[in-house]
Amino acid sequence: MEKDKKARVCVDPARGAMSLSVWAAEWLERRVIGEATRCNYEGFIRNHLVPSLGRKPLAGLARRDFERFVKDIYRGGAGLAASTVNDRMVMVAAIMEAAVVDKRITENPARGIRVSRRDAVAVDEDAVPTPAEVDLIAAHISPQFRLTVYLQAGTGQRPSEALAFSAECRRPGYVRVRWQVSAKAHQEDCQAPFVPLKHRLEKECRDVPTAPFIEQEIDAHLRRWKPVPMVFTGQKGKRIRLEALFAPRQPGLGVMPSISSYGYQFKKACLSAGLVDLDGNAKFTPRSLRHFFASTALANAVPIHEVSRWLGHRSVKTTVDIYGHLLPSAWDRCRQVLQLAMRPASLDATLQPPNETD
Repeated sequence: MEKDKKARVCVDPARGAMSLSVWAAEWLERRVIGEATRCNYEGFIRNHLVPSLGRKPLAGLARRDFERFVKDIYRGGAGLAASTVNDRMVMVAAIMEAAVVDKRITENPARGIRVSRRDAVAVDEDAVPTPAEVDLIAAHISPQFRLTVYLQAGTGQRPSEALAFSAECRRPGYVRVRWQVSAKAHQEDCQAPFVPLKHRLEKECRDVPTAPFIEQEIDAHLRRWKPVPMVFTGQKGKRIRLEALFAPRQPGLGVMPSISSYGYQFKKACLSAGLVDLDGNAKFTPRSLRHFFASTALANAVPIHEVSRWLGHRSVKTTVDIYGHLLPSAWDRCRQVLQLAMRPASLDATLQPPNETD
């Protein structure tokens, strides 16, 4: 039995030898939380926490392990937004805090670990595909997911939202985004394949304008596949029916396509189309299509507060942090507007930005 002199807490080294993966599973089993939250936590633990740190004993985890973990999942191609990573790290900190309370470790090495505001970036312009590259991905992906590519690129939907697209989403000149595919939708015993949008309640939705090519892609999809009726129970117990465009169609396959299966097909499409980086890996991820939508709209003077609303960001500040650097320069426009307002008779049409070397 060891004693932490500062905290004066007795800790049995044998209790700290439990692996993080086993402890996280026990912790989650004891939580009284909603299904959607449980699905999100399970997915993060299974896909990110366990592969990175799951084998380490609780007592062997240090703060630097969690700092490296956050950096890797945020910048390593996992496709998670900073807000999502921070939200999940609150969960991870709770897992480790429970280990402190259970006297398995003396202090919580995950407390306060998060993606900082200055790191919640500024999308890399190389991560934004060109229109030709979007078409290449759509041409090489499994035909069932072709429309998914264009829904993301043309309306900025998240992969889970695009996969939940149904006939009722389609409106004259716009789409109404109300649902996203549940993390458990691909499981045969899933009772709720569709769940409310991120940051939104079940009754909430957002409307996004659609260019004519989106209408054409929807029509082409419907000519090949008819919508499939999906009946499920909403969070308030009400029975809901959707005519899903991406429901399963293979005989005997009674599950929805998953986000991971779409991601797998997306990666294959990039490789097949030759859209690879210097290491031969897929150059883009499904999130790159949201970047395409946002950057294209902003570069053509669509107001950022509108783009933020269409993307479903919780705050316009998130949109500014990620895409603000892609906005057209307003330098010359600002100088001319102010000059015209104050000295209209002497407007200098040759106004130039100052020399940075002066």
